[in-house]
Amino acid sequence: MPFGAPTAFPRFLVTEIKTSLMNPIAKKISSTIYASLFSVLILHAQTDSLNIVSTAVPFLRISPDARAGGMGDLAIATSPDANAPFWNLAKVPFAKKRSAIAVNYTPWLKDLGLTDVYLASLAAYHKLDDQQAISTALRFFSLGNIQLTDYSGNILNTVKPSEFCIDAGYSRVLNEKMSIGVALRYINSRLVVGDVGTGVVYKAGNAVAGDISLFYHGQGEDGQGLNWGVVLSNLGSKIGYTNDSRNKDFIPANLGLGVSYTTAMNESNKVTFGLDINKLLVPSAPVSTGNYSVDSAKLADYRSSSVVSSWFKSFSDGTNQLTSLQASLGAEYNYNDQFFVRAGYFYENKNRGNRKFFSVGAGFAIDQIQVNFSYLVPSGSGVTRNPLSNTLRFGIVFNLNGNE
Repeated sequence: MPFGAPTAFPRFLVTEIKTSLMNPIAKKISSTIYASLFSVLILHAQTDSLNIVSTAVPFLRISPDARAGGMGDLAIATSPDANAPFWNLAKVPFAKKRSAIAVNYTPWLKDLGLTDVYLASLAAYHKLDDQQAISTALRFFSLGNIQLTDYSGNILNTVKPSEFCIDAGYSRVLNEKMSIGVALRYINSRLVVGDVGTGVVYKAGNAVAGDISLFYHGQGEDGQGLNWGVVLSNLGSKIGYTNDSRNKDFIPANLGLGVSYTTAMNESNKVTFGLDINKLLVPSAPVSTGNYSVDSAKLADYRSSSVVSSWFKSFSDGTNQLTSLQASLGAEYNYNDQFFVRAGYFYENKNRGNRKFFSVGAGFAIDQIQVNFSYLVPSGSGVTRNPLSNTLRFGIVFNLNGNE
């Protein structure tokens, strides 16, 4: 999700950020936070036709690795590598290497001239034997220095918000073509701590979530064949930033379906085509009717929904379910497992955020090291320009212990 995450931010900062959009002293807060992940919520909230799904910790839906980033965030059913724990942990048992480590770095919003906002990630796996594997992953999102203001634009405080999550996973094969994976995730969102001048004491938000994934490996020894995968991710608790148990937000639970097909032109040249479809398992917030009492009751009911019931309500929240789907279409050319060229397209319905972009990428392998990078092609102009235009992602994969 370049510019591609569910858009949300704790409500205690929404007012201050909205104020900062009109306050020249605090321009950085609008460009740093809302232009990347949260601007859609405010800028489009005034348009009745839009119904953006809002969640906390949207960084969990940002594409963390350069390989997937070069294919429009395609990764659920592509060939397994060290970045598999981010997308589909069940792929790991079919990885060619016994162990691998991946490190990725994404400077965030460079197109806006920001230098202190970035996403960094690390993932690793180890195959215990030919049947099972363990893995771990870490994501850290820094939002830089943020200047908070009050309703009048008066400076309140400077904060350095950041978020991270750490995973532990296990996967195993079910038969010669099918595997399953499960992961447990701890999430920490440290946006503001203490009293920033609003009269309320805030704290870091914490949540626990899990992933369940399935992978079908249909590629033969010649590298050709069909893969597919299913992933339920971020199934976990709500997250709150105060001691008020009623004031908590959903995290971005997601259902992902992916398919890829690889064809070999000869022993050295292969091409993979793939499609991922994702749907947030979070219901849309109730649309305002203009009646305060009615809207308050609807919002209270929405916020009191249990986590499990919210997953099912996301399919019956009164909106067109086709508009809630996100699609990633991508391709990868592989020459002798040494050189890679990638391209992709990401699509989201205009009523759910209107994120549409092309991306390209490349990679090369030297001995046991593979280097990847991706580039998000500029799109739009003026106020419609994608704030992640010209974004580069960098990644390195260290393959250990040779081939299986």
